[in-house]
Amino acid sequence: MKTILAFCIVVLGFSNAYSQSTESTDPNEVYTVVQSQPVFNGKINTYLSDNIKYPEDARKGNIQGTVYVQFIIERDGSVSSVKVLRGVEGGRSLENEAVRVVSAMPVWTPGMQNGHPVRVQYMVPIHFMLADNNIPSGK
Repeated sequence: MKTILAFCIVVLGFSNAYSQSTESTDPNEVYTVVQSQPVFNGKINTYLSDNIKYPEDARKGNIQGTVYVQFIIERDGSVSSVKVLRGVEGGRSLENEAVRVVSAMPVWTPGMQNGHPVRVQYMVPIHFMLADNNIPSGK
């Protein structure tokens, strides 16, 4: 029985992966897995750290955490449909800042499927952490 169940899971997993690898007739289809994933042109962590401005209310309230942002990389590499998947309790301003920075991202190299650019759903965690002033410098 376990062997049959494992085989069914493998077949279902394969059919799901295969269904997205076939040519789509809908140019608006959004993929989650593609043959060639979108590529941020540069270092995404550098972009985020250079452009995020820690909201003052969150700084004063010592609010920290990770905001998970989902978005779509369009066929032309632009970013669209930016939304928060999971935020930080009491950190609405952190969520707003994460959406602002992701929405302003420069153009990516788009994802490719069967030699054609396609729309790809992407998710990025953005970590908001305040520096601890009690840590001695050099450590």
